[in-house]
Amino acid sequence: MKRKCAVSGQEFEITEKDLEFYKKMNVPEPTLCPEERQRRRLSWRNERNLYRRKCDATGKTILSIYSPEKPFKIYHQDVWHSDSWDGRDWGKEYDFDRPFFDQFSELMRDVPRMALVTAGNENAEFVNYAGWNQNCYLIFDSDHNQDCYYLVHAFYNKNCADSFYINRCELCYECITSYDCYDCRFLQDCKNCVESWFLKSCIGCKNCFGCVNLRNKEYYFLNKKCTKEEYSQKLETLQLHRWSKLKDMRQKFAAFIQRFPHKYYQGTQNEDVTGDYIDGSKDVHFCYNVENSRDCMYLADCQKCKDCWDLDEWGGTGAELCYEGHVVGEGAQNIAFCSNIWEGVHDIFYSEFCVKGSHDLFGCEGLKHASYCILNKQYSKEEYFTLRDQIINHMKQTGEWGEFFPIKLSSVAYNESMAMEYFPLSREEVLSQGWAWKEKDTRGFQEQEYKIPDSLNDVEDNILEQVLACEKTGKNYKIEKQELKLYRKLGIPIPRRCFDTRHQDRMDLRNPKQLWARDCDECGIHLQSTFAPDRPETILCEKCYNEVVD
Repeated sequence: MKRKCAVSGQEFEITEKDLEFYKKMNVPEPTLCPEERQRRRLSWRNERNLYRRKCDATGKTILSIYSPEKPFKIYHQDVWHSDSWDGRDWGKEYDFDRPFFDQFSELMRDVPRMALVTAGNENAEFVNYAGWNQNCYLIFDSDHNQDCYYLVHAFYNKNCADSFYINRCELCYECITSYDCYDCRFLQDCKNCVESWFLKSCIGCKNCFGCVNLRNKEYYFLNKKCTKEEYSQKLETLQLHRWSKLKDMRQKFAAFIQRFPHKYYQGTQNEDVTGDYIDGSKDVHFCYNVENSRDCMYLADCQKCKDCWDLDEWGGTGAELCYEGHVVGEGAQNIAFCSNIWEGVHDIFYSEFCVKGSHDLFGCEGLKHASYCILNKQYSKEEYFTLRDQIINHMKQTGEWGEFFPIKLSSVAYNESMAMEYFPLSREEVLSQGWAWKEKDTRGFQEQEYKIPDSLNDVEDNILEQVLACEKTGKNYKIEKQELKLYRKLGIPIPRRCFDTRHQDRMDLRNPKQLWARDCDECGIHLQSTFAPDRPETILCEKCYNEVVD
């Protein structure tokens, strides 16, 4: 069944499998294409923009994802998680003469919001969507890390920096979608590699440099075998402790990668899947960065999901029968049109930040251990179901039922949200849609007077007192004491770009979350791949790819 997206005008398909799921969830068919549905969800997520403002409970200055001018009550996360307040104190009667979204927007402004989405961290103040980290700085969407800096979507790592989608790594720098690696730099799509530099799509390699598509090799340099002595000499000659040499090597390796074939998608131990970076899953389609999931579609950054459609982030220990959600997991069941719903929750619709065993909620904000509430007002079980059904009928009349929260209701501006990262728009385009835009700080950046030595060996401790400026954007940044210590341990020169620019550089190395029709360049079999047809890389199906890897 073909439909036209109400926003983009793009034609999209609703499959029989989609229809079965919508019937199971008792929700209408979507009016937006998958891309616009994801844009709408991501517009509700500020992941990496932090501000100083007052806690409305204690009056203390705190860090928050909400800038000071935002019209919300903001509680420090420790206060928010405590039993010192109850969101039901702001409960409202439902007004059938007004649209639901207008009433929910008012509730959002009344009920206290979590300053940062964090829990269980130790000496890790500058983090968000992060838990159980120790001695970490500027890490986001990351849990269970120790002594790490500038990570995004990273789990169970130690002494790592400037990496994106890494798990269980130690002493790693500038690594992307790599797992179980030790003492490595500049890896992408690698597993179980040790003491190596500049690898792409390698598994089980040790003491390898500048290699692509290798398996269980040692002492390889630019995909050629060498002795231990030859390898050490070649590595020493490169002088990668110098910024100029390292920059040149990064450019050369990017060109070297293009000489090798690429598998049409990244993933292992799957059955009947489409998307990219999928592992241990079955019957999942149009999914990205998904693990151990079954019977799902349109998921991103999720694990252990079953019968879920249109989710961004989490799953955790399990999510089942969830639809159109953002940060939904930890035993979540029968959740639809929600943001930030977790920990043993079930049967919740159109709600935000409702957690810890809550169930049977509709249109609620900031509730814990709650049930049978609508707009945060407590009802009996019988009253709840009667009123809920009446509200759903009302929302069908207003055209709201079946739609995720509108972008214009988001608590953050479009250019603060993850939507800007995956669906960038200009200021004019955003404002023309009636969405919020966060204006830049009027204060200018400070020019960098300090000259960073080319060699790490010449960098003295006084660099910690200097204000540096990004070579691309001019944005100021500083080097932290523990960060410098890690660079020295890894033999990495001081970065010349700020964290945001370095993160964007890593984003640019990954394929977009979009599928195109391709044919295997060897056998001609039809594929769906994140490599666009006009790209120059040689793309192979899994069978042909396995025949050429060494």
